Amino acid sequence: MLITLSELEFGSTGHVKEIRKFRHELGCMGIRVGKQVRMVTKQPIKGPVVILSGNDEVEVAMGLEIADEIIIDTEEKNPGN
Repeated sequence: MLITLSELEFGSTGHVKEIRKFRHELGCMGIRVGKQVRMVTKQPIKGPVVILSGNDEVEVAMGLEIADEIIIDTEEKNPGN
């Protein structure tokens, strides 16, 4: 199922399928298409969300505006990266 990163539930994982905006900024933080992410926490109303990215589990925090632009596939088990 495809959802935005901001919709990912606490403790859930998925793979980045698409980045609509902020591609350069997110790439600098290690978030790229194909990377696995796991939701650590998200604060109500205006965020932020905190995720673990990749096999090395780098912790990344971002606002909801950015998280809304990242599409996550929650069913894909091995994206081939």
